[in-house]
Amino acid sequence: MLAFSVPLPYRRATNLQEDTDMFIAMNRFQVIRGEEEGFETMWKIRESFLHEVPGFVAFHLLRGPQAEDHTLYATHTVWQSKADFEGWTRSEAFRKAHAGAGSAKPRYLGPPRFEGFEAIQTVDADGVIS
Repeated sequence: MLAFSVPLPYRRATNLQEDTDMFIAMNRFQVIRGEEEGFETMWKIRESFLHEVPGFVAFHLLRGPQAEDHTLYATHTVWQSKADFEGWTRSEAFRKAHAGAGSAKPRYLGPPRFEGFEAIQTVDADGVIS
């Protein structure tokens, strides 16, 4: 989870104040080689209910490098604040979005791994540094 000053594109898209903190939640998945298409499809067709939750800004499913036994993926969710993210994790929308998580065919090695970072510097598309 990453807290930082809101980059300009997100301020424009959400009408946030420049000094608003953002929160980034990321999970990494080691997807078993050969299961990439199924993993991606699972995310693309599932209903996340994120749009129903106050403070949600954006979600990204990211594909990373391949290793011998897996392909690395990450989910990257942007929130207006840490409180908004925490509210999501306690919401009915969160429970609905994760209802079938344990019933799917095993597609990855071990559980997702959470990683959090604090931003030291942000440079927006206009070159503004904060």
